[in-house]
Amino acid sequence: MTSFSQSPHQFLEPEGWVPARGYANGMLAQGRMVFTGGLIGWNARQQFEHADLVGQFEQTLRNIVAVLAEADARPEHLVRLTWYITDKREYLDNRKALGMAYRRVIGRHFPAMAVVQVVALMEDEARIEIEATAVIPAD
Repeated sequence: MTSFSQSPHQFLEPEGWVPARGYANGMLAQGRMVFTGGLIGWNARQQFEHADLVGQFEQTLRNIVAVLAEADARPEHLVRLTWYITDKREYLDNRKALGMAYRRVIGRHFPAMAVVQVVALMEDEARIEIEATAVIPAD
């Protein structure tokens, strides 16, 4: 089990496993829980400012941070992110730019994550949808 000083939670890394990069295999957390719905990359007026995955991804993360703030939660309280993307190739071709956008909004906190390619999202213009779970420490 690994604990990082910037996170109020513990990252779970079984002994002998190659360390996860850019995500955690598991998280141990205790406290008040915050769950978001599937958030997409449009602005507060429900308008898309970006047509590309990277732009929508960064906006989606900003939307997650805004919802967390309503519960006095911060990005370092995130314990799980589930991404739904519409184009695996666009994701793979833009991993570096996605990582940079992630660090601009979330920082260097990497919770448990899953990325799933889907046929479509409910909003036709959406390239990505993310569900987030955060745990605000009890203390």
